[in-house]
Amino acid sequence: KKSSARNEWELTDHDSFKINELTSQWHWKSRDIGGTSALNFLIHVDGCSFLEAVQMLKDEYPTYIPPPVETKPKKLFVLPPVSPDCRRVFRYLKERGISGEVLQQCVHLEILYESLPYHNAVFVGKDEKGTPRYAAYRATNKSRLMGDASGSDKHYSFRLEGSNNSEVHLFECAIDALSYATLIKMNGDDWRKENLVSLAGVYAPREKIEESKVPAAVEGFLKSHPDIKRIMLHFDNDEVGRKATQALQIILSDRYEVIDSPPKFGKDFNDFLCMKLGIYKSKQRSFER
Repeated sequence: KKSSARNEWELTDHDSFKINELTSQWHWKSRDIGGTSALNFLIHVDGCSFLEAVQMLKDEYPTYIPPPVETKPKKLFVLPPVSPDCRRVFRYLKERGISGEVLQQCVHLEILYESLPYHNAVFVGKDEKGTPRYAAYRATNKSRLMGDASGSDKHYSFRLEGSNNSEVHLFECAIDALSYATLIKMNGDDWRKENLVSLAGVYAPREKIEESKVPAAVEGFLKSHPDIKRIMLHFDNDEVGRKATQALQIILSDRYEVIDSPPKFGKDFNDFLCMKLGIYKSKQRSFER
């Protein structure tokens, strides 16, 4: 971890995760969760059940007595207001190399739109009945603002579902999934056949990787697609992405063929796409501070 302000620390791998050393409060802004105890950290961040979390703490501290679990009323899921057009979102994503055809299909499926009043790109996830259950927003300016809409259910993350019932491709974010669809199109293949699923954020496995939980986005998709046999992992070429890949290969390989397929160049698949298109330097000037 590293210091980000007086009496406050942030995790090196997740700079939106803040810990106040005076109050012991922690808050993961990008996931809109927080608490004041190690018990709630294990439950809400590591994905442990209550009993698992208590047992882990008792193993570490034999005299540990668990406090009451902090609970919050379930937040109502509300999509951000819709702009009458998607001009800023299309310009932003096309500048990152995303195909206009791919974007038009997303708008047609009502899983991508431009919000008001900030003109953010909104990536929507729907359940089996077609009801929106999740939304991620991303600024179309240089602010780098991003996060999930309040009340979002990560089991229904942003995804493009195709006709290939045996295989799914996993990405850290929606833009990488759209970049991969664009690369398939550039190769002359039909991107609509593939299942492209965003994890709705960076996946953080446990310290003991074999004890890691399956991410909610993956769990939700696999539950509703029982014929899946192969999982393609397209995570970032950084420490976090490599750890996430290792974890999912370990915890899913007993049920699926799990293949590591990161971008050949760049940090992520949008970097790779921009390099292929010769616009990577332009992307850096436009989107990096």
